[in-house]
Amino acid sequence: MLRTALPGPRSRRLQQRRDAALPHGLGVTLPVFVDRAGGGVLVDVDGNHLIDLASGIAVTSVGASAPAVVSRVREQAGRFTHTCFLVTEYDGYVEVAERLNALTPGDHPKRTALFSTGAEAVENAVKIARAATGRPGVVVFDHAYHGRSMMTLAMTAKEVPYKSGFGPFPGEVHRAPYAYPLRWPGGPGDCAEQALAALRELLDRVGADTVAALVVEPLQGEGGFVVPAPGFLPGLERIAREHGIVLVADEVQAGMGRTGTLFACEHEGIVPDLVCTAKALGGGLPLAAVTGRAELMDAVGPGGLGGTYAGNPVACAAALGVLEMLADGTLLQRARRIEGIVRDRLEPLADELVTVAEVRGRGAMMAVEFVRPHSPDPDPDPDTNPDPDPDPDLARAVAARCHAEGVVTLVCGTYGNVVRLLPPLVIPEDLLREGLDVLVAAIRSAS
Repeated sequence: MLRTALPGPRSRRLQQRRDAALPHGLGVTLPVFVDRAGGGVLVDVDGNHLIDLASGIAVTSVGASAPAVVSRVREQAGRFTHTCFLVTEYDGYVEVAERLNALTPGDHPKRTALFSTGAEAVENAVKIARAATGRPGVVVFDHAYHGRSMMTLAMTAKEVPYKSGFGPFPGEVHRAPYAYPLRWPGGPGDCAEQALAALRELLDRVGADTVAALVVEPLQGEGGFVVPAPGFLPGLERIAREHGIVLVADEVQAGMGRTGTLFACEHEGIVPDLVCTAKALGGGLPLAAVTGRAELMDAVGPGGLGGTYAGNPVACAAALGVLEMLADGTLLQRARRIEGIVRDRLEPLADELVTVAEVRGRGAMMAVEFVRPHSPDPDPDPDTNPDPDPDPDLARAVAARCHAEGVVTLVCGTYGNVVRLLPPLVIPEDLLREGLDVLVAAIRSAS
């Protein structure tokens, strides 16, 4: 329900204050200021009700004001907001760690260290892997996104806007192809096998015995919600085991129930050595974690891990509320139900419109990739897969039309040509369908 054009007059006045006070490097998707939120709806300061298909970039998966989270936060904040766990301890940190040790894949002994952001978690996973192996190298993948710190920027693939102007970056980071079926030169059928062969070639070239960690998103986030070709992730696990390399799953965006399983790596049954979580873990408060094999986690000496705010008690209380909501599996079922609704509504567009290359994703992490139509090749090479030409202008136009109608969507992808959907797992079905109707109309109109 929109009462004004977006942004409304109050949001515009606040935007003027923002522009005067904040640097231009802080971007914004939709310049409206939110007054309250919950259940898949954002209410701005002008009284407009927006359908939330972004969840604060996968953060408010259980809702932006979930009672199980809010009540625990209020209770903890009333007792104390901070002590620094490295100075004096509290049980909330230990309880979150115990839960993650039990929930992450594998039945081996585990340890968990808490941090504040996804980038911190990934960077600390690299530190742990290096300490445990005595090796410097890190292997990452095309289209990867791992954060905005200097180390994680070195690991991130996309240059603009994340890396441009910020180098030089830390070294010893090597990049391998990700098994991206739509854009694999040999076609999707050979994608996993050929991507694994390319990884082996890279390891031969740099020396597998110099590589500490192989860091992978089980379902890529900023890179375009790319679901890897079947067999790719198990192949990575085999290669890592073969060479004594620590396999790190970056579950920052895809984890905590977003894909219909608690962790995205469960879809192919892999057991990472280290798992990085953040975003949805804190239910809107800054909290991240590295959970992994006890012998790896214990390789770092006392004082080597931590941070002043790492594992803040209020954030830990919020995480316990999130984990409580995920415990019975209902929200995992909801994520799978959301996938079915999205596919039913959007997949027909791939047959109808040449501009829609693919509808993909898992659970409540779905996306549409847009391309410019090719002229048919009169003499196609049967051994190659023509790389569809990305259309970022169309993706931006679709998102802009959705925003004008009060539906919050996000653009992503290495080429900026993907519209992604990250609705809260608690969104009512009628509200989701209403948002999808707006998205479909925007796609047809912009195409």
